[in-house]
Amino acid sequence: MSPEQYVQDKAARSGSSFYYAFRFLPPRRRAAITAFYAFCREVDDVVDEVHDPTVAATKLAWWRREVAAAFAGRPSHPVTQALLPLAAEHRIGEAQLLQVIDGCEMDLTQTRYLDFAALARYCHLVAGVVGEVSAEIFGRTRDETIAYAHRLGLAMQLTNIIRDVGDDARRGRIYLPVDELQRFGVKASEILQREAPWGYSERFGALMRFQAERAHRLFDEAFALLPADDRRAQRPGLMMAHIYRTLLREIEASGFRVLHQRIALTPLRKAWIAMCTHWRER
Repeated sequence: MSPEQYVQDKAARSGSSFYYAFRFLPPRRRAAITAFYAFCREVDDVVDEVHDPTVAATKLAWWRREVAAAFAGRPSHPVTQALLPLAAEHRIGEAQLLQVIDGCEMDLTQTRYLDFAALARYCHLVAGVVGEVSAEIFGRTRDETIAYAHRLGLAMQLTNIIRDVGDDARRGRIYLPVDELQRFGVKASEILQREAPWGYSERFGALMRFQAERAHRLFDEAFALLPADDRRAQRPGLMMAHIYRTLLREIEASGFRVLHQRIALTPLRKAWIAMCTHWRER
């Protein structure tokens, strides 16, 4: 299997909203974002699928060495072999890939965040940097587009956190800030147990509405930051934004029933949103 086929298969298997946006890009940009996304999936899968933290840390250390070797002209993994020939053309730097690894590594050592400022730092590494690299690949010409990409990455990561409260609890993780849990009277032990009848109490609902309002505000701020000159080039990011925001509204409509299930949009609905965004932003 060629490196290009490997990253294509990796992206397709993920079922991510990102994949639906990639398909509207010209070939070289599509190849670059697919390879970059496959890299992100590889390092994220280490944390999610390797249950021994020591083994996971060893694997992430290997990825650090692989990134350094790749930028020195010696890529050995199919993902870096697919990505590196396109890195310079799309301004993808070694430091950005290492920051993504830094963010994933935080999941091995930290399962709580005291406040939103601490959580935002984590989101910057796992989503803001991804947004920045994606914006470069899509074709940005204005510096303001980087600020848009970081704000959008934060909004999308917060949507992920809202969606995955139950899944994360099963792994012993709570990304909702500790001071906000305290403000709304929700105990960490209650989230970790995920038991009725407390689970969908008014306290939990109020906490989650607060999280959703913040995410909506960040989506609006991101859209306002995107310069008109770059709007057409950034259509793939806007496709992903509209898919994620639709998901957020679905979660709200469910009454934030995220403790016992993972709410998701169907592939057909994601494709439809991507297509509508593509035509609307022409």
